[in-house]
Formats: sequence, C-alpha cells, structure tokens
Amino acid sequence: MKNVFDVLQERGFIAQITHEDEVRKLLSEKNVTFYIGFDPTADSLHVGHFLQLMVMAHMQQHGHRPIALIGGGTAMVGDPTGKNDMRRMMTKELISHNSSCFKTQISKFIDFSEDKAIMVDNSDWLLDLNYVEFLREVGVHFSVNRMLTAECFKSRMEKGLTFLEFNYMLMQGYDFLVLNRKYDCQMQLGGDDQWSNILGGLELVRKCEGKSVYGMTFTLLTTSEGKKMGKTENGALWLDPQKTSPYEFYQYWRNVSDNDVERCLALLTFLPMEDVRRLGSLEDARINEAKSVLAYEVTKIVHGEAEALKAKEAAEAIFGGKGKSDNIPAVDISLSELEAGIKITDLLVLAGLTPSKSEARRAVQQGGVSLNENKVSSFDYLVGKNDLVDDQMMLQRGKKNFVKVKVNG
Repeated sequence: MKNVFDVLQERGFIAQITHEDEVRKLLSEKNVTFYIGFDPTADSLHVGHFLQLMVMAHMQQHGHRPIALIGGGTAMVGDPTGKNDMRRMMTKELISHNSSCFKTQISKFIDFSEDKAIMVDNSDWLLDLNYVEFLREVGVHFSVNRMLTAECFKSRMEKGLTFLEFNYMLMQGYDFLVLNRKYDCQMQLGGDDQWSNILGGLELVRKCEGKSVYGMTFTLLTTSEGKKMGKTENGALWLDPQKTSPYEFYQYWRNVSDNDVERCLALLTFLPMEDVRRLGSLEDARINEAKSVLAYEVTKIVHGEAEALKAKEAAEAIFGGKGKSDNIPAVDISLSELEAGIKITDLLVLAGLTPSKSEARRAVQQGGVSLNENKVSSFDYLVGKNDLVDDQMMLQRGKKNFVKVKVNG
C-alpha cells in the first residue's frame, strides 16, 4: 500500500508541511494520531469542510487515527482568519446545537468504532480554564511581535483587531498541547489558511513537552481562476440535505467549469488516479461524461448511493427533455393560492430558486425565469390555474435549475 503522504500529494491535497521528510517517514513507519478542528459556526458542515473530511478519510484508510475536534470552546471567541470584521458572537446554546449537528455529520464519513477515531470538544477544557494559570503556562510562549506578522492578524490590523480574537491562536495552540498529552497526537492538519495557527500550536507542544510534532495544510477548494468554490445562488453548498438538497448538490458539481473537473475528481472522490486523469483529459462535449461521474461520486459520498441515483435520474430526465421525473425537486402550493393568483417572485422564493424577492425580480428582469418552458417577462406576473399542465407546472431559473410546482388540495 502506498504511503498516505504520497497519496495526498498525488491527488493535490498538500499545500504546506513543516518537515516533509520526517512526516513521510513517520506516516510510513507507524500509525499516527492526528487532528483536524471544526469550529461550529453554523448548523451544518459545508463543502469546504468536506475536503478536510476527505483528507481525514484517506488518513484513516491507511491506518492512522483521526481526532475530530469540535471547537465548542474556540467558537466562543471566533477565528479572525480570512475575516475583515469580527465574527458574530454566538450564544452557548447556539454553539452547543451546532456542535451536535457537526458530530452527527462527521460520523457519516469517519469510522469511530473500536477506537479507530476520536471525537472531542474543546469546550471540555477551554471553558473552565483559570485565565492567570493559562497565561503563565501558554501565553508566556507566544511572541506578540511574531503573532502580528501572521496573515490572519495582519489583514485585520487596519480595521482593528480585538483582544478577544487575539487569544484565538493561543487557544488553538493549547488544543494541540491537550491532545498531545492525552492521546499522543503528533500532527495537526487543516486548510492552508490555518498555517499560522498550526505553527503556533506545534511550537507550544515542543516548548512545553520537548516532543517533535508536525503540521500540514491542504489546498483550499478553489476554481482554476482562484475563486472559492461552494457558493451557490442560495448561499453556501451545505452537506445537510435540508439546507442543500441532494439534487442541488449534484447539479453544482455537474456544472463546474471544464478546467476544474480533474482537480475536483482528485480531491473529492476516491476514484483511482488513472480514472481521474482519463476523465479529466476528455474534451469538448465528452467532458460532460466526466462531470456526470464527478457529480454522482461526490453526491454518493455525502448523501448515499440512493440519493445520488435519484439526483442523476432527475438531471437526465430534465436534460433529456422529459421533465417528468419524480426525482426533480418539488414544492406544493394550495389550490386556493392558485385561484387567488401567486406572484412569480413569491413562487421563485417559495420554490427555493431565489433567496429573496429582490433576487427573484432581478432574475425575471434578466430573462432567466421560465414557467412550463415559456419565458416570464414581468415580475408582476400572477401564476394561476391556467398555468397548470396535468395539475403541475415546471418552474425554471437559468438553464439548469428546475422545481416542479404541484397543487396540494
């Protein structure tokens, strides 16, 4: 079996690493305990987290033990990385709820049976810390001058960096120290935007424990133009099917740019690299075959084979001109609503095709909305009983977003 380091490198995950030769040797000679942190700032993981879960899964498949660290404590402060303004302060109750959602979702991707992986929450050790003792044990090892050169702080200096946020790096570093002491955790992994935080943590462990520990970051999920992936018309691309339906999730990957197909296949599926390269090399119309494989494989990992098949069949029904598949997303409206008439802008929001009425108005004005394959030209258009075809209608935004509207009662 290949060293997992070589697998991650070949598939394009690795961005930065603290000691490449030592890490490669370590991963080939023993089963290593490593951790990745997830701050519960929402009630669902999104596709950016999914890339981290894929790294975790590859590591576990090669015999290494993951620690999934839920940041119930660090979320009380908020990571300033990549933020122009201070994060919204969340209540303990909200953080607890989000943490519970994260734990359920992560368990779908990682095997926690028989001590093959560990899930912990840093609120267990951060929330009851004695602040003076913490400063004496941890704060003494962090240079303010050096911290201010870190990108996560540098970018905030103009607008103002609060002392609350300034503590985040110390808290994350302390996580590594606790996990090293308790579970012999030797590596911290994370997105490349976490490089400064990871360096702070491994230096703290070395200073306090005199042990060699290591850090590795992986590439952020971006397009070939360098733009962040995972943004949809309705917001983030969530892993929770209630927030992003399996069909919408499938369609996102089915519609990625031709230039991004091979990279997404390598990062977000378990397909062998020879298949990834073959599919990625397809050109012109045949690249759609690769996109279909990508969409199916990613949806299967996140939502299961049954949902992936449903999404695939729905997409094929729409693009094949059939438009009758039961797997197309549907929304119910009452007969009384139709008899009174419902504005097309209200229907677009109700169907989830636009996040707001103002966005719905723009979509209509730009000629991007159709009802039963007829373009809607006015945002004041009232949808009524006359629009029904066999007790339903097909609402469309853009070329590839469809929702079936059905009469209920």
